[in-house]
Amino acid sequence: MKLSIDVLYQTPKAWTEAVLSDFNTFLQDHANCERKAAAFAMSMVAKYPYRTKILHPLIDTAIEELEHFRDVVHLMSSRGVPLPIEMPEDEYTKKLIASCRPTREERFLDRLLLGSVFETRGAERFKLIYEVLDDPQLKKFYHNLWASEAKHSNNYVKFALLYFDQNTVYERLKQLIDIESNIVQSLPFKPALH
Repeated sequence: MKLSIDVLYQTPKAWTEAVLSDFNTFLQDHANCERKAAAFAMSMVAKYPYRTKILHPLIDTAIEELEHFRDVVHLMSSRGVPLPIEMPEDEYTKKLIASCRPTREERFLDRLLLGSVFETRGAERFKLIYEVLDDPQLKKFYHNLWASEAKHSNNYVKFALLYFDQNTVYERLKQLIDIESNIVQSLPFKPALH
């Protein structure tokens, strides 16, 4: 059984060109995304502490995301790139979270599956970056992140399958991937992950 679903909209070359044109700004955004990914996993722990089957795996996910944040900050420091004081609002994330349904159980499922959607898009874009970078160290760094994001994507689906039947999970995941496709196509290309 496949534990995730592929993105519907494949990111075009123009996005990687935007990233490469201002890689330092991309790194700042990337660091912010890793920080938010850790916060997202911990928010699930805070909101659903009684969901004990996923409590420790969510904490492990948050730690991994914080390690990614640390690694990106180290990379930025080596290039003389500061962490910005403020980051612009992430329209992609904001619009996806707005698609969550209102009831407690639906919202729980939607948040788990959005975790998968975020990680799926991140994996797709890290792979694109990995494929175009010339610097061997950067290439290795983004190759490793691509693999990690794909694993996290699958983990969020596994978490959902512990609490919901397979048809419910995959039907809603497909709906969210459709929503994500429309959102990502509506956004301009810039040196940012989303």
